[in-house]
Amino acid sequence: MKRLSKLGLVLILGFVLLLSACGTSETGSKDSGKSGGDEKKTLRLVTDAAYSPMEYMDGDKILGFDIDFARAVAEEAGYELKIDHVGWEPLFVEIDGKNADLAISSITITDERKQTYDFSVPYYLSTNEILVPEGSEIKSGADLKDKVVAVQIDTTGHEIAASILGENHKDIRPFETTPIAIQELLSNGADAVIADKPVVDEYVKNNAEQKLIIITDDSFEQEFYGLLFPKGSKLVEEFNEAINTLFENGKYVEIYKKWFGEEPDIDALKAQS
Repeated sequence: MKRLSKLGLVLILGFVLLLSACGTSETGSKDSGKSGGDEKKTLRLVTDAAYSPMEYMDGDKILGFDIDFARAVAEEAGYELKIDHVGWEPLFVEIDGKNADLAISSITITDERKQTYDFSVPYYLSTNEILVPEGSEIKSGADLKDKVVAVQIDTTGHEIAASILGENHKDIRPFETTPIAIQELLSNGADAVIADKPVVDEYVKNNAEQKLIIITDDSFEQEFYGLLFPKGSKLVEEFNEAINTLFENGKYVEIYKKWFGEEPDIDALKAQS
């Protein structure tokens, strides 16, 4: 290659510096809608899109209740979202490393998680259910003792299984996703699955031919989902304000009824704030 003259080198360096100054980062260096800029700031949101109807892949699109909700909250707060499907455990890694601004994936708010992450106010009330084949002798959580239980790894369903069978028990089968755990049940590799109510309900509704039965157990505690943020995130307050606005203006009810066909218990959500 030819050597550049000093003048040429200076001009090129200046041009490179100008481009660097004009560049934008993936997780949001555009002007925020709330700061009066013409463009909204773009935030990176990560999810595990294998949890229908909450979040799932349809071709190359990520759909679901959580996704519609997150987009509506972000819009209300003055942001746009870049949504990436990364998987369940990786989404926590992304938030830990602050490679993402927030996460949504039916993430239950727990005291243990709050030590490491920040959460929004609750936006969804749920519980866990037991999924078994038709004719199973399992009628409650207590009946899971001495049974093989499939779960999604590091979820509250996993925690419930551990509380019944024992921590790290050999008969607890943790899998990367709930659909894989259900396939383990269908292939007779497990006697039951423990998973979140909306996912279990949706699966049974869409797969009636598999003759699976839902078992509810009143001893399973209610759970509340929240948006997940890196510890100390300045976005939490803005998103909390936006969520409460959606509760009040009817947008949350609209999204909820679209996906579940019934009214949400907003009072129960507000009571947790």
